[in-house]
Order: sequence, then structure tokens, then C-alpha cells
Amino acid sequence: MQSVAENVRSIQQNIRSVCKRIGRNSDEISLVAVTKIFPVEKIIEVNQSGIFDIGENFVQELREKKEKLSDEQIRWHFIGHLQKNKVKYIAPWIHLIHSVDSLELCEEINKRAIQHQRIIEVLIEVNSSNEESKYGVKPEGTLWLAKEMQKYSNIKLNGLMTMGPLSENAEDARSCFRMIRELRNEIQQSGINAQHLSMGMSGDYEIAIEEGATLLRLGTAIFGERIYQ
Repeated sequence: MQSVAENVRSIQQNIRSVCKRIGRNSDEISLVAVTKIFPVEKIIEVNQSGIFDIGENFVQELREKKEKLSDEQIRWHFIGHLQKNKVKYIAPWIHLIHSVDSLELCEEINKRAIQHQRIIEVLIEVNSSNEESKYGVKPEGTLWLAKEMQKYSNIKLNGLMTMGPLSENAEDARSCFRMIRELRNEIQQSGINAQHLSMGMSGDYEIAIEEGATLLRLGTAIFGERIYQ
């Protein structure tokens, strides 16, 4: 079994190869190491490999890990479904919230950001595959939400996030990723400076790069398979 450092090097080489093939600059792409259920020791390992963007799916787990790791270099990303009553726990220090999917959630994030005298950067989560099991706004509601978010003084919309469909074939995600890029471009054309595309996971990140991803959310590709209790 390869080490975390070896996996990171392999992924980075893949990113450079895909970017070279399609004429993209690999510096435009950041790795977010998704550490759900992995212990803090794994976060330390991935930090030693030069990856400081850490993504978590659950607020409680995120808080516990942050308390154990005081490294100021870590940029914490929240990538799971965020309940309004949990915003207060992460508002003082979260780097980026990937999963904003309603105006009510925007209001709560903005309120907490004002309390802590900071701007919180967020992405709109889009349900690009139209799967009932997934959260996210519908594609046709994305531009409306992006415009409404401009009313809030302490939120900065920085782009869009999506997940590809549940499929064994990575290629099945391409149309979803392409749609998200087109939606992001539409938002930019409306005058909103939303640059990021958070898309691509361990099984489909190369497709995501080809379609314009700037943030790749990788867990098993870095750490190996998760073993759930």
C-alpha cells in the first residue's frame, strides 16, 4: 500500500499530465484532502506532503479535528450538508463553505460573519445530476441565488460546487461538470466574480479537470479506502 505522500505525488503528476494535454495551467487547481472518518494523524501526514486545504463533511468532526490541530496553515473547508443551527460553530474560522443551497442558509452565514467581523467565502452547491438523494439548488435556480447573495455584506460568493452522478463510469460525470462550468460562466457574465469550480472526487477528478475544475475534493485517492465502523 502506498503512503499518503506517494499518493499525493501520484495525483499531482496526474493533474500536471491532464493539464499539459488540454492546455491548462496546473497551478489553477488545488487539492482539498477530504478527511471524513480519517484520524488527525492522516491530516498531519497530508500536511507534510504540502496539502493544507482540508475538507470535512460533518460539523462535529470538523470541530474536534480543529481543536486537536492548531496549525495556522490549515485551511478548513466545509463540504457536507450544512444545517443553519450549525453555522455558529464554524463561522469564526472556516476558510470556505462549499455547500450553500438556500437563501435561508445565506442569511444565517451572513449574520454569523457579521458577529465575527469577517467575510465568509462560500460556493453554491448545485444538484447537477438531479438525483433526489443529493442536496443542492437546481441548475435553473443557480443564477437567481447567486444574484440574491449579493445583498449580503459579509458573504463572498466564490463559485459553484457539484458532485457527479453515482456511477462506475467516470465519463458519466462529464455532462454535469460541463453544466456547472457553463453556469459559472453565466454568473460571471452577470458581473459576479465567482471563479471556483469545486468538482471532481477520487473516481472522476481527471474528467473534472478537463471540464474546468479548480478545487478537487479527494479522499480515498489520497488516504485509501474508508473503513466504516
